Amino acid sequence: QVHLVESGGGLVQAGGSLRLSCAISGYTYSMGWLRQALGKEREKIACIGYGGFPSYADSVKGRFTITISHDNAKKILYLQMDSLKPDDTAMYYCAARTTGWGCTPTGMDNWGKGTLVNISS
Repeated sequence: QVHLVESGGGLVQAGGSLRLSCAISGYTYSMGWLRQALGKEREKIACIGYGGFPSYADSVKGRFTITISHDNAKKILYLQMDSLKPDDTAMYYCAARTTGWGCTPTGMDNWGKGTLVNISS
């Protein structure tokens, strides 16, 4: 069974940085960060998988970096967010799937509860 717990959200001024963390237990193949702003659909912003290169949404490319570290049986998924903009304000979710590559919202079968990121102008 996969378990995901996010941390690291908060309120930051535009231009600032935040790092989100997600502790993941259980087997996963693809892992990623998705976000949902008020009134908008959930969207993939960064994805990583075993043997694959990270992929990013165009809106965050060059500003966000997804990385993963391993600590015994647990994985820690990070999202470093730099040059933050008010448009980045959203609930951020860590999600994973146990088969296949990709991080589309409908393809992920395990989700964390989310962490709120609020960027002030």
